[in-house]
Amino acid sequence: MKKRYMMQLWLLLLIVVVLAGCAITSKKEPNEVSSSATASQTLIDQPPVDPVITRDGDDVYIEMTSQVTNIEISEGEIFNAWTFNGTVPGPVLTVKQGDTIHFTLKNLDPNVPHSMDFHAVHAAPSEKFLDVMPDEEGSFVYPANSPGVFMYHCGTAPMILHVANGMYGVIIVEPELGYPTDDEVDREYTIVQSEWYPYDDYEALENGEPQYVVFNGSAQALTNNPLEAKAGEKIRLYVANAGPNEVSSFHVVGTIMDTVYLDGNPSNVLKGMQTVMLPAGGGAIVEFTVTEAGEYSFLTHQLNHAAKGAIGKIRVTE
Repeated sequence: MKKRYMMQLWLLLLIVVVLAGCAITSKKEPNEVSSSATASQTLIDQPPVDPVITRDGDDVYIEMTSQVTNIEISEGEIFNAWTFNGTVPGPVLTVKQGDTIHFTLKNLDPNVPHSMDFHAVHAAPSEKFLDVMPDEEGSFVYPANSPGVFMYHCGTAPMILHVANGMYGVIIVEPELGYPTDDEVDREYTIVQSEWYPYDDYEALENGEPQYVVFNGSAQALTNNPLEAKAGEKIRLYVANAGPNEVSSFHVVGTIMDTVYLDGNPSNVLKGMQTVMLPAGGGAIVEFTVTEAGEYSFLTHQLNHAAKGAIGKIRVTE
C-alpha cells in the first residue's frame, strides 16, 4: 500500500513538473515574439540595405529586400519592425510613365514569407504579387503606365499585420509630359503617414486605437529634422497615407495649397485647398508657397492623431 502511494506521489510530481515546463516555454520572453499569424520566433535586427536600381532604356530593374530591423518609432522606443530594406517607410522609388519594372524581392527574413503589392501597376495579384518564402527570392515584371503617387506594401496574409509592422513605402510614376507646375516648383519632399500599434497585439490592429500616428516612420521624424525652404519658394510634397486603418486630413499651417493632384495624377487637379483628405492607401501631390520666414507646421487635422505624432515642420529662412 505504501509502495503504491509513493508511486502515485511521484507520478503527481512528474505531472506538475511537466505542466510547469509548458508554462515557462509558452511564456513570451523578451527575445521572442508571437502573433496570430506566426509561431514564436527569435527577434533579429538586420542592418539596412540599399535597394539596387538600374535603368536600361524603358526597363527599370529594382532589387529590394524584406527584412527585420529595429526602428525607433518615438524617442527611446524601439519596434522590431518588418521592413523593406531596413527602413520605415521603405525606399522611395521613382520611375517614368511607360517604364517596365523588373522587380526582385529577396526575403532576408528567416521566419516569415513576404511579398510586394505595387499600387502603381496593372498585374494579376495571383501571379505577380506572390509570397516569397524565407531566405528565397522572387522576380516579377509589370508595366508602369499610370502616373501618380502610389503606395507599395507587403500583401502577404494577414495583410494588416505586415503593413502595421512597417512594410510599406511610396513609388512615384512621373507623367510622360510632366506636371503643368514643374517649372514653378523649387523644392520637393516625400511624406508618408502611418500608424504604430502596441507590439504583437493583433486585437489592437483590428479593433483598437493606434499608439502612434506618424510621418515617415517616427513620431519625431519631421519635427526633430524639419524640412527646409526659403521665403517665396514653392514646395511640392508627395504625400501618401499607408494606414493601415486611419484616414489622413493633411493640412499645412500658414499657407494654402495652390495646386493639388489627387493620387498624383495630373488629370486630377484641385485648386486653393486648405485640407486634403487621403484614405488609407491613397496619396496626393500638394503644392504651396511659403511667403514669409518662420516655422510652418504640417499635420493631419484629425487632431487626436496629430497629438500622437502626425506633425512636422518646415523651417523657412530668408
